[in-house]
Amino acid sequence: MIWLGAAGLIAFMVQPFVTPVQSATPQVDPALLEAHVKKLSVALYPRSFEQFDHLEAAAQYILGQLRASGASVTVQTVTVQEASYKNIIAHFGPANGPVVVVGAHYDSYGNAAAAGDARGFGPATHTPGADDNASGVAGLLELARLLGRTAPSRPVELVAYTLEEPPNFRSQNMGSAWHAAALKAARREVRLMLSLEMIGFFSDAPGSQSYSVPSMSHLYSDRGDFIALVGKFGAFQDTRRAKALMAGASDLPVYSINAPRMMPGIDLSDHRNYWDQGYPAMMITDTAFMRNPNYHHAGDTYEKLDYVRMAKVVKAAYAVVQQY
Repeated sequence: MIWLGAAGLIAFMVQPFVTPVQSATPQVDPALLEAHVKKLSVALYPRSFEQFDHLEAAAQYILGQLRASGASVTVQTVTVQEASYKNIIAHFGPANGPVVVVGAHYDSYGNAAAAGDARGFGPATHTPGADDNASGVAGLLELARLLGRTAPSRPVELVAYTLEEPPNFRSQNMGSAWHAAALKAARREVRLMLSLEMIGFFSDAPGSQSYSVPSMSHLYSDRGDFIALVGKFGAFQDTRRAKALMAGASDLPVYSINAPRMMPGIDLSDHRNYWDQGYPAMMITDTAFMRNPNYHHAGDTYEKLDYVRMAKVVKAAYAVVQQY
């Protein structure tokens, strides 16, 4: 969703024009998505790095939901400052072969310094994190439910990551960095990684979608009524393939871009750590702060999300997992 001169123009011009690959994806229940988001953002608030007990409770909730899907579930321990955090990994399909990874982080933004004490929190310092990123986790859990009903023909790992948010962002403490490194150490081949990063906020209001360069609104939509697929610059065919599958899964518009990592916003989630390991990875996003005014603020609450369109995003992700 960012722009950078001629390179950005080429990336944009290549990506919009794909022929959708139609698929009969199963229905996704918006009420289930809302229930997951509400559980994470209200009952388990706050899920920030220094609120260990809350983060552990969120991990246990996710663990239970993934096990209920019928998946084989494992826990990867992420050790930071002598504390043990958890990545929760659900395995579907055969054990061997190139794996499709879909991940979402379950921690939320919190500013312990502003709170004045590691045990202090409130809406002014710790966001409820409904869109960021309870929405992504809810999508992951619903995706698990669907895969439990129709097992994929290839290996799939759904991963709920710990510690994506500051102070661990852009560090090797990120749960996704641990998972990507473990795959590399095991010499696992990754077919594709998808990061579900904020997938629940939509708006049909003119001007509700912003861009780094205002003129982009003449090429993309100036309304926040679409889901975005963000790929690495150069990986044009990979992005086109994934986009065609997403576009054929529902009537939700899908926009895409391939851009260099130097462009602001392009690598601001867990997919960055798979790029670092040389794996193909993309981000599925509602564009975060370019659309959602509640990003990292107290207003990021569950009732502001659009669960009907969020369900369509899950259908799109399911199509990619099953057919990519």
